[in-house]
Amino acid sequence: MSLTAAQAEPLLTLRGISKRFGAVEALTDVDFTVNAREVVGLVGDNAAGKSTLAKIIAGALTPTDGEIRINGERVEISTPAEANRLGIATVFQDLAVCENLDVTANVFLGRELRTHNGMLREAEMEQATRQALSDLAANIPSIRSPLNMLSGGQRQAVAIARTLISQPRLVVLDEPTASLSVAQTADVLTHIEQLRELGLGVIFISHNIADVQAVSDRVEVLRHGRNNGSFVSQDAAYSDLIAAIIGTYRGPASSPRS
Repeated sequence: MSLTAAQAEPLLTLRGISKRFGAVEALTDVDFTVNAREVVGLVGDNAAGKSTLAKIIAGALTPTDGEIRINGERVEISTPAEANRLGIATVFQDLAVCENLDVTANVFLGRELRTHNGMLREAEMEQATRQALSDLAANIPSIRSPLNMLSGGQRQAVAIARTLISQPRLVVLDEPTASLSVAQTADVLTHIEQLRELGLGVIFISHNIADVQAVSDRVEVLRHGRNNGSFVSQDAAYSDLIAAIIGTYRGPASSPRS
């Protein structure tokens, strides 16, 4: 494949993705794409299949049927390590942070930089942490602050900053604004916009339609594990998105941006 052809392909393409758990069909023939420098909102009611789709992209689950392509090349994402190798980073709702460790230690958790004799390269890790937080426009009092001293929004910023250390091309965020205050939510939405400015593709999963519309270029709706609408965010009426989520939408969905 030529470089020009690869650049024309979406960053991530899912085609005909299905996932069965015994007799339960969690996803059925789902199509989904994300381009570089694009935020795609993924919305749906409880049990719509959002988390299942996120786990497939993250390598935590393997699809029963369907194919996954990265820049047009078909891939198998059988483990989270393979997803990371392919440039996919995911922040799940539980964040998986260590409250007793400081910001830098959490950003490099499990990927600490060490010298040949095993000593931590603390200065390099601190510099990389500052850069990642700066790239997100995150306001953290100190990179040596323990996480239990930070707000929920600041913890979310640390979790997102951790993804940047692996230099991903796609970041999946699962309910990043859940249970946050209005001010903290605004900060996290800024971080999402910054990820797009860095040239990354972003999947923003949320129950909050207003948050999704605030930063997404496109909104994809799942209902009962199936595609149920694709909308250009700036053109979509809030009522139409809700109707697509609950299954009463009858109007034409907007064409996704290329």
